[in-house]
Amino acid sequence: MWGARTRIIAALARLRLGRRRSGSTDALLSVLPDSALVPLQREGLDPVPELGARRAVEPVSRMKLPFGLRAWLVTGYEETKAVLANSSAFSNDFANLVGTVGITAEQNPGGLGFTDPPDHTRLRKLLTPEFTGHRLRRLTPRIEAIVTGQLDEMQAAAEAGRPVDLVQSFALPIPSLTICELLGVPYSDRSEFQRLSTTRFDLLGGVTGSLGAISESMEYLLKIVQNQRDDPGDGLLGRLVREHGDELSDHELAGLADGLLTGGLETTASMLALGTIVLMQHPQTREAIRDGDEAIDPFVDELLRYLTVVQVAFPRFARERVRIGGATIQQGDIVLCSLSAANRDGGQDEFDPARPARAHLAFGHGLHRCIGAELARMELRAAYPALVRRFPDIRLVAQPSELRFRKLSFVFGVDTLPVELGVTTARPAP
Repeated sequence: MWGARTRIIAALARLRLGRRRSGSTDALLSVLPDSALVPLQREGLDPVPELGARRAVEPVSRMKLPFGLRAWLVTGYEETKAVLANSSAFSNDFANLVGTVGITAEQNPGGLGFTDPPDHTRLRKLLTPEFTGHRLRRLTPRIEAIVTGQLDEMQAAAEAGRPVDLVQSFALPIPSLTICELLGVPYSDRSEFQRLSTTRFDLLGGVTGSLGAISESMEYLLKIVQNQRDDPGDGLLGRLVREHGDELSDHELAGLADGLLTGGLETTASMLALGTIVLMQHPQTREAIRDGDEAIDPFVDELLRYLTVVQVAFPRFARERVRIGGATIQQGDIVLCSLSAANRDGGQDEFDPARPARAHLAFGHGLHRCIGAELARMELRAAYPALVRRFPDIRLVAQPSELRFRKLSFVFGVDTLPVELGVTTARPAP
C-alpha cells in the first residue's frame, strides 16, 4: 500500500480522509473535477453508484483532468484484466512521472510497483522464492501466535473494563508483527518497527500523521539493511543479502522492504477491520467459519473480492496506441483501473461466499500482481476464525453508518472500530 505518484496521486495521498489542508494540496484538489474523485469514494462498504453506472455505459471512459493530461478510467472486469495483463503496451515505470509538477528521479520509492522489465523481472525473480507456499508455511506458527497474543490483550482489556478498538488492538498489530517476522527484524527492534508502521499507517490511512514518518521509516529500514549486511539473519532481508548481496544496492533492499511494509500493512489491516464488519452483518457466515474450517477459504476469497480495499491499481502509461473495450488509447495516455468497480462487474454487488468463484482482481493481475497475496491470505485465514471462536458474541458498538470510513482513499478503510467482546468485566475488589 504508497513517494509521489502522479499529479493527482500526489494530491490525494495526503487527503485520504478528504480533509482540506493548506498549501499545494488544496490548490491541486481545487482544480480536480468531482468525476476524477469517484474511483476513490465509497458509500459504506460499496463503491459509489456512479462507478457502476459508468461501467454499464462505457467500461473504458475518458477522465476529465487538468494540466492537459489525457487519462482513462477502466471499470469493466474484462477490460481491467486486459490492461493489467498487457505489459508490452502499458508501462509502470516511475520515469514516466519525472519532470511533472517537480517530481524528480530521487523521489522514486523503489520496489516492484513502479518498475518495468528488465528491472522488475530481476527484482521479482529475487523475491519470488520467498513467497512460495512452502517458504511461507514456516510463518504459520508465528502468525497464529501473533493472533493469539492480540486476542489475549483484547480479552484482558475487556475484562478490565477498558474499551477495545479492533483497529488498534487487532487489525494493525497482526500485519505489522508478521512483516517483522518475514523481514527478520530483531526482537529488540520490534516495538520501534511497530511504532513506525503505525505512524506510517496513520499518514497514509488518513489518521493523524506526518510526512516526516515516511522519511523516518526509510532511514530506519536503511539501518536495518546495513545491519543485515554486517550480520545477515534468517529473515527475508538476511537471505537476500546472503544469496544476492552483490546484485542489490542498499536502496533497492530498503525499497523492497518498504514496499512490503506499505503494501502489506495498510491493505491487510484494512481487510481485517472491514472484514469484521462484514462478519457482524452476516451471522450465518460468522457461525460457519467459527464451526468449520471448510468455510474459511471461500469466505476469505469472497471477502477480498467484495471489499477490494486497494481501489485503484498503479497507474499505467500507454507505450503505444491500443484499443481496449472499444476505446482507443493513445501513446502517453494515463490509464487508471478501478479494481473495486471491476470486481463488482456482472451483477456481483452482494457478499456471497457460496457464489461460484471467479478470479478476482483484489491483488491485481498479470506482471504486477501482488507478490504477497498468499501471505495476506494466510493472515486472514488465521485471524478471522480465531477472532470469532474466542469471542463468539463480539458486536460493533457503533452502527456501520456511524463509523469513520475514509472518504478519499486508494486503500479503503476505517479509522476506528469499537467493539464489545461479550466477556465478563472484572468486578473491583470490595
